[in-house]
Amino acid sequence: MPFDSRDPADTSARDRRAVARWLLFVAGLVWVMVVIGGATRLTGSGLSIMEWAPITGMLPPMSDAEWTRLYELYRTIPQYQLVNQGFGLEGFKEIFWLEWIHRFWGRLIGIAYVAGLAWFWLRGKVPAGYRGRLLLLLVLGGLQGAVGWFMVASGFEADRTAVSPYRLVIHLGLAFLLFGVLLWTAMTLLRPQPDSVAVPRALRPLVHAAAGLAVLAMLAGGFVAGIRAGLDYNTFPLMEGRLVPRGYWMLEPAWANFTANIAAVQFNHRLLATVTLAVAIWAAVVAVRHLPRGRVRGAVTGFAIAIALQYAVGIVTLLLVVPPWLGTLHQGVAVLVLTGALLALHALRRPAPGTAGLSPPAAVGG
Repeated sequence: MPFDSRDPADTSARDRRAVARWLLFVAGLVWVMVVIGGATRLTGSGLSIMEWAPITGMLPPMSDAEWTRLYELYRTIPQYQLVNQGFGLEGFKEIFWLEWIHRFWGRLIGIAYVAGLAWFWLRGKVPAGYRGRLLLLLVLGGLQGAVGWFMVASGFEADRTAVSPYRLVIHLGLAFLLFGVLLWTAMTLLRPQPDSVAVPRALRPLVHAAAGLAVLAMLAGGFVAGIRAGLDYNTFPLMEGRLVPRGYWMLEPAWANFTANIAAVQFNHRLLATVTLAVAIWAAVVAVRHLPRGRVRGAVTGFAIAIALQYAVGIVTLLLVVPPWLGTLHQGVAVLVLTGALLALHALRRPAPGTAGLSPPAAVGG
């Protein structure tokens, strides 16, 4: 039997890095998918394909007869009859291609994930303790595809010209969850243990609060998109000259104001974004004052910078009355904010149980 001189520890580390790089690649594909999804929504393209064909749908229409068939299907739904009536086959093709790219990219993500998982699994390269996590990601990816069709189907209902905002938020939230689990898993494979640095007592609660608020602001933004609330109150910081707009609490039941009242939905999104920015800046100030230069300090300040960038993009998008390219950018930068949150939280995580010997120094005041 030939002698194998490879160090098992080195081999394990190489496997972890390889799996992490693959997961980061898939996370990047998901990020692009979120951006394409934003463009699809903003251009009204999402209802152009009325069939869910996971296999045969990978190919676009290949004949005039197929184009005509799909166009005739589209002409039966309210969006065509109330918004796009008479725009012709060429107009249909313009919105069809963006939705087709959106669905094709989703299939590409599935192929990249399944192929990579099979490769590492069959070669015995999946790190110990990660098989369940990787299978969970597979389930989440499949669920996202099903939820996507569930969302699209809501737009075919009578008198609807867009998808249900509730289903849109579920679809968007699941995309963020999928991206987050991919990124967190990859980061943990690359850095199994947290950095050995004394963390100010105030820093972890601040970063956790900023991350939670950022997620709430993103989901609130989903309702802004779902009911097109960004097309009203296009001034900042006041809304029609008032801090709190008229009609904020006009709907019954009261909870409907949070999801269906344009004034309340936009105000809540603004408020959450503003508080998120304030808390993130506070966290960055604490990090700069009390931490040495390094990964932890850089992650916290980078998170704050990402939020500030998103805040600025959001204001410009609002003032310009949501041009599609800016609205798409705003959705893409939301993933950057989520990335910053995860990097900061990962850098600040506490050592796992049983690794007391590797624990960082005790927290300092702050």
